[in-house]
Parts: sequence; C-alpha cells; structure tokens
Amino acid sequence: MLILAGDIGGTKTLLQIANFDENNQKTILHEHRYVSADWADLTDMASEFLTGIIKEHGNLTLHSACFGIAGPVTGRHGWVTNLSWELDAYKMQNVLGIPRVRLINDFAAVGYGLEALGTDDITELQAGSPAEHAPCALIGAGTGLGQGILVWQDDHYEVMPSEGGHCDFAPVDDEQIELLSYLIKRFGHVSYERVCCGRGLVNIYEFLRDKTPALESESMKKAMTDGDPAAAVSIAGLDGSDELASQAMHIFAKIYGQQAGNLALTCMSGGGVYIAGGIAPKVIDKLRDGTLTTAFNDKGRMVKLTEVMPVRVVMNPNVGLMGAALAASRL
Repeated sequence: MLILAGDIGGTKTLLQIANFDENNQKTILHEHRYVSADWADLTDMASEFLTGIIKEHGNLTLHSACFGIAGPVTGRHGWVTNLSWELDAYKMQNVLGIPRVRLINDFAAVGYGLEALGTDDITELQAGSPAEHAPCALIGAGTGLGQGILVWQDDHYEVMPSEGGHCDFAPVDDEQIELLSYLIKRFGHVSYERVCCGRGLVNIYEFLRDKTPALESESMKKAMTDGDPAAAVSIAGLDGSDELASQAMHIFAKIYGQQAGNLALTCMSGGGVYIAGGIAPKVIDKLRDGTLTTAFNDKGRMVKLTEVMPVRVVMNPNVGLMGAALAASRL
C-alpha cells in the first residue's frame, strides 16, 4: 500500500511517499523538505513532488494521503494559520488523483505518531504503572501550546483534538499570582499558552525583569534583541549564566507540569502522558530535574492518581509526519 503523507507548517513542509506491507510495516521510499512560503498552496507543491517521482521511477498508484496541518481543520477543509493556504480534501483528491485524502491538525498527527515511536524516541520522566488501553494525554509547547486526548478504538488509539491550551491560566503560588496580574494588564485574558510556549517563556522572563530590573544583564538584553528571545532565555537558563533566565526556566517547567497534570486528571490518562512539541527536547535537562514531575503530582488528594501515570517526553522531531503516514494507511 503506497501512501502520501505530509507535515505542513508555516515555515517548512515535509512530504513523504511510504509503503505499508501486509504486516503494517512502513518503508520510506521518498521524502522531501520544502519552504512553505515558496508555494501558492499545498496542492501545487504535492503535484510537483509526485511529478518528480513519476519522472524518475514511473507511475505510482497511491492508496491514500493524509496531511497534518499547522492550523484548524473542519471536516474536509482546513487552513494553515501562518500562510494564506486554504486546503480542500475533495480538490486534492481530484487534482492529485488520490482516491482518499484526509486533513488533520498537526497536533493530532503527533498523537497518531506516538504509536510509531521506538524506545530511543522517548525519554521517561516518571515510570508510573500504565493501564492497557486507558486514555492517554498529549501536551506540547512550541509556537503555541497543543493538547489532545488519545482514546482506544478497535485496535489503535484515535486522537481527540483539543484547544485546552487556551484555558484560563490558574496560578498555584504567590509568584504565579503576581505573574497572572502582570499578564492580565498586558493581554486581558491569560491562557496557559501565554506562559507555556516559546513566547510564554519570554513573557515569564519579562515579568521577572520588570519586577527586578537591576538583575537584567547587558549580555542577556543583547542576546534577546539580536536573536530569538525564547532561545536566548532557554540557553542562558539551562547553563546557569543568567539569574533571571534560570528563574524563568524554573517557572516555565513548573507551569508545564501543572497543566500536564490538569490534562491528565481531566481525561484520567491511565495510559500515560506524552510531552511533545519543539521545546521539550531542547530543555530536556531542566525537565529531568524533577521540577515538572513535582508540579505534575502536586494535586492534593488526587496525587494517588497522578503518581502512577507515566510521563514521557517525545524526542523525535518527525513524529507528526510519522503520524500522518499511519493515519493515511488506515483510510
């Protein structure tokens, strides 16, 4: 069974042709990375991709296609948040000559991809005692804060999308109460995404800087001005070279654990909690120090539930593409 899979982002797009055999084992045949903004839409890009393969290897008979999109999907329509692309699965079927095309949110694709991961793709923060076929929680900080719930259906997990990252931020200590007050004045509504994503880490740093301006270093000010502010805070926070950045990283990891625990309790994720997204692998040393899991389990009378839930970090950056391929094979 030949399938076409895509991981569609505002910056880059990965397209892949893969074959699934009778044992559902996948072999990657072709893969290419594109700069998304160089193309008018995904259909043109995919057509060019397939045309190049056909010229080199002859005609293809594709069984299905699935694309994980960095944006909302409603039925068979979707759009990429940071591009002008509007996607229509019916149009793509006709233009590409593929009988089955599915569009899913990129974080749903990550959820499907969990099944395809190996032991080397996962870092365990809390072993727990997973219950077979129980729901799993998925959370991932990157550009935003993605969330999802995995439920067992027939012989595999299906992904229920969520916009839980936009739920109201709930502070748990005096410092976080101050942080919330600070952000309310800036944004009005303050969600978990305001404090638990790349920009959220910067928001935390700016709160600490404005609270104690004498602690801001000239080197940190320059690093944030010259480059990616979130990367500057995380690098200085991890290596301990800047006091404010270290404090910001600690608060960030704590809040990450708090919301992961909230989601775990909401869906009773006895199957485990998976932390995905682009940030976690880059700050894995901080996540390993116990800050996240301590906050995850700080649930009062419910600690007996959370402490037996496995907490794992997804380290493979291609998990979304893997999930889109697996979803395509099931169409």
